[in-house]
Amino acid sequence: MMTEPLVLHVIHHLRMGGMENGLVNLINHMPPGRFRHAIACVEDYSEFRDRLEGKVEVIAMERSRIGQWGLRKEIYRLCRRLRPVIMHARGLSGLDALLPALLAGVRHRVQGEHGWDVHDLHGKSARSIWLRRLHAPLVERYVTVSKHLERYLIDDIGISPKRITQIYNGVDTDRFRPRLGERPSVLPRTFVDSESIVVGTVGRAQPVKDQATLVRAFAELVRRPGGSGLRLVVVGAGPLLDELRRLAKSLGVDEQTWFTGAADQVSEFLQTFDIFVLPSLAEGISNTILEAMATGLPIVATNVGGNVELVENGVTGSLFAPGDVATLSRLLASYAADASVRAERATAARRVAVDRFGLTTMVDRYQLMYEQLCAG
Repeated sequence: MMTEPLVLHVIHHLRMGGMENGLVNLINHMPPGRFRHAIACVEDYSEFRDRLEGKVEVIAMERSRIGQWGLRKEIYRLCRRLRPVIMHARGLSGLDALLPALLAGVRHRVQGEHGWDVHDLHGKSARSIWLRRLHAPLVERYVTVSKHLERYLIDDIGISPKRITQIYNGVDTDRFRPRLGERPSVLPRTFVDSESIVVGTVGRAQPVKDQATLVRAFAELVRRPGGSGLRLVVVGAGPLLDELRRLAKSLGVDEQTWFTGAADQVSEFLQTFDIFVLPSLAEGISNTILEAMATGLPIVATNVGGNVELVENGVTGSLFAPGDVATLSRLLASYAADASVRAERATAARRVAVDRFGLTTMVDRYQLMYEQLCAG
């Protein structure tokens, strides 16, 4: 009896996040009987792992406790025990798994590039470039979630285009869909009414997401005529959440702003929005933009990374420069004032999400890549 090939996924941690959500979606929607999956977390995991369906072993390596060389030793032991046919590592921390995988006899090694963080917004630091170039000979195939990242690997790291597969993230367009009728009841009843216009964002409260720019732009917006009916909803937890609450209070918009904290009902929150905003300083490909598009919302996002590949300016939404409070406030004012423009761009966004970024398309492309590697 043949056993399906095992793919060992290596990720920094398995918690709420875009990259993590993409991994869970990939595993849960891969057709049964073709591949088995296991996940090695460079650090640890949270209850987010409970979203995995079926038998998927998840291992916490705890690099911060055992150190970098301890991690490499444990990855080697894990590969010898599990005997994966493919290792699919993700992000800069995943590079540490490549050499142990090679020494343990893993035939195929894939490296995924998903973007950068606030400490290296464009992947240009000497350290990150050096590390990627150093590990490049250990990688058989690269996967990038955007054309922007594909160009980065070619131009900055020196990777041949023949070694790169570009696969956009996919969105579950059945789960994320436009609301019908009244808003879902996840917002406080005293916070909105039928006449309110809700501006919303979803993301971890951390520096790279820059929700502070949105709070400042919203404060400018409500000072305009008719601003009393506007509401801001910020969905997500994170280290800057208390700071954002203090900022809203200092700007006098705390009664019109609701910070949800940690929340699982993302699809329901999105259905309460009239306008979706992503003010990030950097992005690979944003799952939350895709989810908002599938929900049928006009998108206002920064013109960084893969955002420009998802949002067509003037068709599905609008783009602005990171940190540009004045422009963001002006864009929000124009959407708030014109329901027909909101509806037009919302319809276009939903159509693009269904036609180009469906979950099935993403899963099919990853499955094809894995099958091609196994056949090689």
